[in-house]
Amino acid sequence: MKKAFLVLVVLVASMAMVCAQGSKESSSAAGEKPVTLTVYSPGNTNSVPTKTILKYKELVEAASNGSISMVAHHSGELGNDAEALQSTRMGTIDIIFAGTSGFTSFYDKAKILDLPFLFKDAKQTYEIVNSDIGEQIFADMASVGLVYLSEGDNGMRHIATTNKSIDSVDDVKGLKIRVPTSKMYLDVWSALGATPVALALNELAIALANGTAEAQDNATYHLVANATYDDIQHYSFINYMWMGCTMAINEKVWNSLSPAQQKILKDQAIVAAKYSFDTIEEDNVSATEVLKAAGVKFNETPDVQSFKNKLGGSEYYKQYASESWYDQAIVDAILAK
Repeated sequence: MKKAFLVLVVLVASMAMVCAQGSKESSSAAGEKPVTLTVYSPGNTNSVPTKTILKYKELVEAASNGSISMVAHHSGELGNDAEALQSTRMGTIDIIFAGTSGFTSFYDKAKILDLPFLFKDAKQTYEIVNSDIGEQIFADMASVGLVYLSEGDNGMRHIATTNKSIDSVDDVKGLKIRVPTSKMYLDVWSALGATPVALALNELAIALANGTAEAQDNATYHLVANATYDDIQHYSFINYMWMGCTMAINEKVWNSLSPAQQKILKDQAIVAAKYSFDTIEEDNVSATEVLKAAGVKFNETPDVQSFKNKLGGSEYYKQYASESWYDQAIVDAILAK
C-alpha cells in the first residue's frame, strides 16, 4: 500500500511539472524555437522612432512569453537611415523603423504618401495607413527584400516663417521656403507660388538666420527637436503633408519565423505605430508651449482650402499618373475617407 501511494505521489508531481512547463511555453506552441531579433532606429534616445522601438520590444516580449527576444539599437549605432535600410534588406538588421521617405529611394510606391493634402489630421492618417490601404501600398516590399509591418508617425507638416503670418495661399507668393531635397516638395511649393529652396536639415538654421530661407515646412515638435526656431516669428497649421515612419522586417528572417511569431510581430507593430502617433501628439503640445514662450505667434485657422484650390484639388495628383508608383485607386480610396 505504501509503495502504491509513493508511485501515485510521483505521478502527480510529474504531471504538475509537465503542466507547469506547458504553461510556460504556451505562447510558443509546443516546441516552437525561441528567436532573438535586432530592431533598430537611427534616431537618438529622445526621438519618437527610438521611443517607439523600445515600446515595440516591450510589447513583443510580453506578448510572446519568451518566444521572441529583441535587442534594440538606436542613436546611429548601426548606421544612418540609408545605411540601416540597406543593412535590413541584407539581413544584418532584422527590423527597421525609419522615415518612410528613406524607403522611397528603393521602393517607389511609398511616394504616394508624400502627396499633399491626402490626410485631414494625424488621427485619420493612422487609421488609413494601418488599414488595407497601407497594406496595398507596401504589398510589393518582398521585391526589395523586406516585409511591411506597420506605419508610424513622424509628424504633419505645416509652415513657419521669419517675417509674416501665413493666413492664406496668397501669403506664400515668392516666399523662400526651405524644403527637403525632394522633387515632390519642390513641385508642391512651386505650384503654390512660393520659391522653394532645397536644403539639408543641418543647413536650415543658418539659412533662416542669413535670409537664404524665410520659412520652413515642419511639424511643430521638429522645430524644437532640431533647434530651428530661433528666427521663427509665425507658425500656421496648414496640415499640407504628412511624414511617416515605416516598420519593416527582413524577408528571409520573416519567413524563418512560425505563423504565431509572425502574428505577434505584426499585431504589436500596429500597437507600436499607434504609440508613435500618440507620442508625437504629446510632443507637439509641449513644443507649441516652447515656441509660444519664445515669442512665436500661432495661426490655428488659416485658409487651408485656399492652398488646395491653388493646387487644383485632386486634379493636382494626376500629373504623376505616368509614374510607376502612382495608383489612382489608392488615392481615391484615401480621399474618400
